[in-house]
Amino acid sequence: MVTLVAALNLPGGIGNRARAGLRELVAPLQGVVTTAVRRAGGARDAIRGIGDLAEQNRIMEKELVRLRNELLTYRGLDEENRSLRRQLTYRDRMPSKLVSAEVIARDVGGWWHTLRIGKGYLEGLGPNMAAITPDGLVGRTLDATPRTADVLLISDPSCRVPVLLPRTGAFGIMAGRGQAPTGAVYCRIDFINKNLEIRPGDEVVTSGLGGIFPRGLLVGSIDSVTMDASGLYQQAMVAVQSDLGRLGHLFVVVPERDPAEELLMRRAREARERQ
Repeated sequence: MVTLVAALNLPGGIGNRARAGLRELVAPLQGVVTTAVRRAGGARDAIRGIGDLAEQNRIMEKELVRLRNELLTYRGLDEENRSLRRQLTYRDRMPSKLVSAEVIARDVGGWWHTLRIGKGYLEGLGPNMAAITPDGLVGRTLDATPRTADVLLISDPSCRVPVLLPRTGAFGIMAGRGQAPTGAVYCRIDFINKNLEIRPGDEVVTSGLGGIFPRGLLVGSIDSVTMDASGLYQQAMVAVQSDLGRLGHLFVVVPERDPAEELLMRRAREARERQ
């Protein structure tokens, strides 16, 4: 350091030559220092760039989550709209009077057996009316309040439905067998003529016997066939067409009544409302 100060203070030409020589001597060291400083600055900029990139990634991930949630919402709305349009088209095609109702509750003791809908006797609903969807039969009404009604699903063993197999003309009584571990719902038809050839895949519809279920409502298809232990008739398992576990809306088939009966029922409903 002393030598450097002395060289810088030499007079005249001697000082210039000394300073020039000193610059030549110090130049390599200055280059090393300058390079190190530049690299340090570059590393600092790189680190800052990595931080900015991480922040941008976080913003993009947040936006991606938002867009995915919106897409799921739109898909759900689109599916619901398609379902409602399908139900309205189905209602327009049916010759019977149909009342559209939303499912508002399920039986907590066995959710696939009974449910509650948001329409009641103010809409003409009462006991023992068929409940259907565009996919087919789902059950029958049990009772009704002014604005609600309970529906017994065909998966319940106590729900018995007279059915017909159109291919063979076979008749039988179908009862629910609950829900399989796979989620599928099955019913069983008893008392099928043992001499008829019943095949898996045969269509099953309501026969119209008994007066509750109109004739020709689709129920499902034959899954398997066995002979009863007595050997007197056949039994067949039916795979139900409607997805009972995902019911959001359904229709209740309201029987047509003559004007006088309709007037009496309307007056009865109004009297109950005033009470």
